Amino acid sequence: MHRRSPASGRIVLLGATRYTGTLVARALVARGARPVLAGRSPDRLAALAGELAAELAAGTDVPLETQVADVEEPASVRALVERGDVLVSTVGPFVRHGGPAVEAAVDAGAVYLDSAGEPAFIRRVFEQHGPRARDAGAALITAFGQDWVPGNVAGALALRELGEQATRLAVGYFTGGGSASGGTLATATTSLLDPSYVWQDARMRTERVGARVVTFDLGGGRRVRGVAAGGTEPFCLPALAPGLRDVDVVVGSASPLLHLAPAATGLLAAALHTPGLRACLRRLVASRSPGSSGGPDAATRATSRSHVLADARAADGRLLRRVRLDGPDGYDFTARILAWGAMRAADGAVRGVGALGPVQAFGLDELLDAVRDAGVTVR
Repeated sequence: MHRRSPASGRIVLLGATRYTGTLVARALVARGARPVLAGRSPDRLAALAGELAAELAAGTDVPLETQVADVEEPASVRALVERGDVLVSTVGPFVRHGGPAVEAAVDAGAVYLDSAGEPAFIRRVFEQHGPRARDAGAALITAFGQDWVPGNVAGALALRELGEQATRLAVGYFTGGGSASGGTLATATTSLLDPSYVWQDARMRTERVGARVVTFDLGGGRRVRGVAAGGTEPFCLPALAPGLRDVDVVVGSASPLLHLAPAATGLLAAALHTPGLRACLRRLVASRSPGSSGGPDAATRATSRSHVLADARAADGRLLRRVRLDGPDGYDFTARILAWGAMRAADGAVRGVGALGPVQAFGLDELLDAVRDAGVTVR
């Protein structure tokens, strides 16, 4: 197995002028980093570099470096990174646009992080790109944001020291307040067109997004529910508990129609077997997708909270441990944790090569400190 070269300290942010990318750029600068800002528009890159100039460390008048790159021209993305670099990608929907950045990182033997959320893309990173990355000495850390770092931390904490007692883990993501960016809406829509997965009976199984509704009993007659959503937890958490046979990851909803989700997604899945329909729907979604059309402002994000529950259970259904994470708005958390991860990767702190989960990449204790620093309370 190849080892990564020592990190160079160079961080390249692809998609820097998009909504999430700009938040990550500001978070990096706030932590003292000087990322290379990469994107399609030289004018927008120059404008962002100018805006960030006032936020750079005192005593410097050297603007941030910018570089033009377009995922429609993979060679331009490959030109961004060399061995030892850290490439951060916020270019979604990742199923459509994410491949060139992953391939560039693998070819260069770089460290790669992204803000992805789509199950189909995540599976591609772990199962297709991961083996190549391991051989090349590259490290791929996909979905390193609100999707799906908190659940990995909560799940790992719930499983810690349980050994073979825990056979089932359920992780639920819930939000209060806030709104979605155009990119998030596009990602959520495209995710419905591709198969998802679940760790069930101690192996990875394919299933559709929304195939099941999972209920969390909070006691006192209170319950919250969510629909199956994929995540990175099924790929990452079974290695932490030898007896773990089932991992459910769900996104919560208070909709009174939630119970209809499995039937609705089942009908969609059946319809997608019609020849040509999937491709037609992809084109339709792409043509009507708002894409990177901005997102909630700082005042709106300040009113939004995120909540993650992780329940570890025994084979007889007994609740062994529950961990709850209460955090800030998902976009703010994503920006902070991606900035932290990129800087730690630039310092050479990533543990291993290939496709890695967040706990495997940084260790649970260090990652726990990072999520707390990003505004998360652990209960």
